[in-house]
Amino acid sequence: MLFKIGFLSISVIDVLDIVLVSYIFYKLYEFLKGSIAARMMIGLLFIILISIVAELLNMSGSTWIFANLKTVWVIAFVIIFQPEFRRLLLYLGQIPILRQIVQVSAQKIVDEVVGAVAELSRKNFGALIVVLRDTGIRSVIETGIPLQAQLSKALILSIFNPRSPMHDGAVVIQNDILVAAKCQLPLTENPRLDPTLGMRHRAALGLSEQSDALVLAVSEETGKISLAENGVLTGGLTEEGLKQRLIDAFSPAIQTRRGLSDLLRWGEEV
Repeated sequence: MLFKIGFLSISVIDVLDIVLVSYIFYKLYEFLKGSIAARMMIGLLFIILISIVAELLNMSGSTWIFANLKTVWVIAFVIIFQPEFRRLLLYLGQIPILRQIVQVSAQKIVDEVVGAVAELSRKNFGALIVVLRDTGIRSVIETGIPLQAQLSKALILSIFNPRSPMHDGAVVIQNDILVAAKCQLPLTENPRLDPTLGMRHRAALGLSEQSDALVLAVSEETGKISLAENGVLTGGLTEEGLKQRLIDAFSPAIQTRRGLSDLLRWGEEV
């Protein structure tokens, strides 16, 4: 389909192209806004604008210089914006559609988390770790400090060190990204709980009642490891026991059965 505006012919594809490019530039600006990279981007765009003007005015000397610098610009662009490229790739990796296309290895997540929890247990460092599955918990994440950092045992240990300013609250893990720290979790309101349970374990149970996330709690007093899942708290887990529980939770067969169970339950409710 074509639309004529004066001497111009614009098709639907042209309109979509303009909208797409505008959206990409807007998201890029939003991503870089407030950083040093944003100022560098403005400087780079200014240089490109000068090269275009020089070419339009047939300034042969300037045009020759800018033409020979094009290859150098590509290399310089990659070097200068390397940290931003890494942040952008991490950001894109969190898009749900892309996460479904490229599944992160569950084994890597389990190894890093279990290794950190075992070390925290030995040192009697209290900890609260949320491992997301399908249900999002944006309202909980927004209560904490955003990190968007690569998941690692060392990072978890440094956060829950008692001298760290972020050791209070929970960390939230999504795929292999540590999304946020110092998050506040909703407390369970189950009246039949053991009254000796502390706030950390009540918070773990509270979130597991409201989402399908796995919530790990390490007791500061005893060093015992507990896992809250679907409103049920399992305490006194060993390192091997915790590892097996996490592997089972993220295995394709378990996830498929859970999806079918949810679908059947939805059908019964309808």
